Amino acid sequence: MKSTDLKPNHRILIVDDNTSIHNDFREILCPDNSDEAAANEMEGVLFDEDKLAPDQMSFELDSAYQGQEALEMVKKALGDNRPYALAFVDVRMPPGWDGVETIARIWEVDPELQIVVCTAYADYSWEEMRAKVGQPDSLLVLKKPFDNIEVQQLAHALTQKWLLNFQARLQIAELAQANESLAMSEERFSKAFHESPLPSGIQSFPDQRFVDVNQRLAQVTGYKREEMIGRTPAELFLWEKPEVADQWHEGLLRQELVRDQEAKIRNQAGAQLEVLVSVSPIALGGQPHLLLLAQDVSERAMLERQLRQAQKMEAIGQLAAGVAHDFNNILTVIQGHAGLMQQTLDSDSPQKKSVEEITSAAARAATLIRQLLMFSRKQVMQFRHLDLNDTLRNAIKMLERLVGEHVQIDFRPQSLIPAVHADSSMVEQIAMNLAVNARDAMPNGGRVSITTSLETIHRAPTPMDPERRDGDYVCLTFSDTGIGMDTQVLSRIFEPFFTTKAVGKGTGLGLSTVFGIVRQHQGWLEVESKPNQGTTFRIYFPASRQAAQKTELVVDTALCSGHETILVAEDEDALREMVVQVLKIQGYTVLEATSGRHALEVWEQANRPIDLLLTDMVMPGGIMGSDLAERLSSQSPRLKVIYTSGYSPGMAGRDALSLEARNFLPKPYSIGKLAQFVRECLDTTAKQNCIIPQAGSCR
Repeated sequence: MKSTDLKPNHRILIVDDNTSIHNDFREILCPDNSDEAAANEMEGVLFDEDKLAPDQMSFELDSAYQGQEALEMVKKALGDNRPYALAFVDVRMPPGWDGVETIARIWEVDPELQIVVCTAYADYSWEEMRAKVGQPDSLLVLKKPFDNIEVQQLAHALTQKWLLNFQARLQIAELAQANESLAMSEERFSKAFHESPLPSGIQSFPDQRFVDVNQRLAQVTGYKREEMIGRTPAELFLWEKPEVADQWHEGLLRQELVRDQEAKIRNQAGAQLEVLVSVSPIALGGQPHLLLLAQDVSERAMLERQLRQAQKMEAIGQLAAGVAHDFNNILTVIQGHAGLMQQTLDSDSPQKKSVEEITSAAARAATLIRQLLMFSRKQVMQFRHLDLNDTLRNAIKMLERLVGEHVQIDFRPQSLIPAVHADSSMVEQIAMNLAVNARDAMPNGGRVSITTSLETIHRAPTPMDPERRDGDYVCLTFSDTGIGMDTQVLSRIFEPFFTTKAVGKGTGLGLSTVFGIVRQHQGWLEVESKPNQGTTFRIYFPASRQAAQKTELVVDTALCSGHETILVAEDEDALREMVVQVLKIQGYTVLEATSGRHALEVWEQANRPIDLLLTDMVMPGGIMGSDLAERLSSQSPRLKVIYTSGYSPGMAGRDALSLEARNFLPKPYSIGKLAQFVRECLDTTAKQNCIIPQAGSCR
């Protein structure tokens, strides 16, 4: 349909729950003029002249009594290709949608409909109504009781406005179609070429000289258009590998296509951008030319590298999590027997030094496994609501020992910041790794500034943090005055095993560990660094709505003893035997089981009440530690339970809430910690979930 062929549209929809209102609109907009028409006809006969009828507009009215009914009528009208031009909508229509909601729903299907809101009340201000439905240019308000002339004027004006709007849209469509047909002309091609967001150039063929370049290509290369025209890419040192460009042109001579070829453009300053190049032969003025398109994919390439990095970290994390269980079992056995030997050796025994070295080596191995799990977000966490300032104050002395006297630590916390839901040992691990990283960047000494602050964040996803962030966050900032990093090093600092330190000076897991811990705490990192200008790390933790809890630690003390009965369920023979040996030495009666099913059998056959269940989380036979604890606790509600595992929560069969509880003893552990944990759990009055009080002495 052409815009000149469009006929007026006088279809009007009345939406009101009051029948009399519909009648009023019909009397105003569709009056009965039959008597007047007859009089005009008689007058024409008597005076032998044509009597013209007055110029009147005939409206076609439909009625709807609720918003849902009106919406269906609008949909049907559109489906029949007979849309309404205007709707009068009452604000109050109980029950169901009110007028504002009705308008919003109608405009979702027919945004071109002109609407007059009819109201006798100030239900909504104009600003509120505009915010709810939008499109103020298509919305008017008619106060009740309304004037007949005003209704007629609105009906005439708005149906005419609908017609004009429709004509304008058709004319725009006709113009767009005309422009498309002209797009092949040289003038249109030139305009599209120069305004294209893609870096583009036209080269003569075969000498490859630029005869024209668009502004985008000039921006990418850093040259002016005038400097590029008449010169070849080789003369401008444009391509990182000129021989690749030569291969493209050799292929074009053989009529081969050049599409989406990966390349790097070197700009005037020497920086490189990754692009996808397409070259097409064209004819201009009867002479052969080439159209060069170079799509900038630097950001996409960076995101792909980050994805590969994330996949690599995930793969290493899965590997670490898979072997951590066996390693932690082995290390627990080593630490346990080394601890038993230390208990029996005199201080002057020649074997004491060897036992200490065994214990130290096992501790270093446990730290390595923990770091692998932390950067891969597989480490078991014990979350609490912490005061970040208190946690850092407790760690400052340790940090000062780590960095040495030649590095000054300046700690400036913001007072009264909210708590964060975090694992205190993991927060200390972050601080320790960043402090060591800063120390190594300042071999001649310097200053480390540590600050905390509360920040309100509203931002879209970023390459470093692909999540939208809105709300309050506690920011931990570490800044040093060290040697800094260039962009190449900066892009790789969170890769596992990547390090710029000398051999033997670092594992390359420090910053990747920090990265994993922060992501496991639902936070993110930002880093800024330049050569010789220091480095700043910013770590954001979601602010907690709960008050901070006091930190209570379980530490190694002298072995605690007792007389209660303990059931040990552990499928690793060497580990189970070591645990049983330690607990028997301390005076406990110990029953042992090799699986969950075996533990149920031992429980049934025991001729004495069992006070404590010490169970591994993951065991063969289909009954996990948490399932075993639930079954036995249902029979003996006073049973205390300690869970232990070398797995991460995701690898332990299910995300058991007990893994975050205070009755979880992660592997590897020392015999001192085992004995104290057992004693404190037996002495508490809480059911199952043994809340371990501040450690200090054995009962």
